[in-house]
Amino acid sequence: MIPMSTCNKRSACRWRDRGAYIVAVLVVMVLGLGSRAFADVLPDFVAEHFGDALWACMIYFGFRTCYAHKKISFSLWCSLAFCFAIEASQLYQADWINYLRGTTLGALVLGKGFLTADLVRYTVGAAVAFLLDLAWPWRKSL
Repeated sequence: MIPMSTCNKRSACRWRDRGAYIVAVLVVMVLGLGSRAFADVLPDFVAEHFGDALWACMIYFGFRTCYAHKKISFSLWCSLAFCFAIEASQLYQADWINYLRGTTLGALVLGKGFLTADLVRYTVGAAVAFLLDLAWPWRKSL
């Protein structure tokens, strides 16, 4: 049986972790929206690739927020599966989903058209988020 004080410490650590991941989601979201809004003043490489990579980072940190108690590799694989599934869904072209994709929020979440290059961008973005997660100094204090 685990002493109550250990459970409380463990629970407090998870909430601290979740708070850090929520902040990471928000920071990455702002960076991603900024990469779209200021694409005309950013270098072409950044404007073309960083939005999708940052989206995958945001998805990774979102999974970490929900599953802070699981291994970080779980969030890596879930985020890649989610990103790839969204990209594959772009092959489906029914009127109702194209209507959703025509809205700003729908375009940001569902994308507009399938691109194989997006799969590479998502992989790089999720991998960078995973590596940042491994390198964060606060992880060592757990």
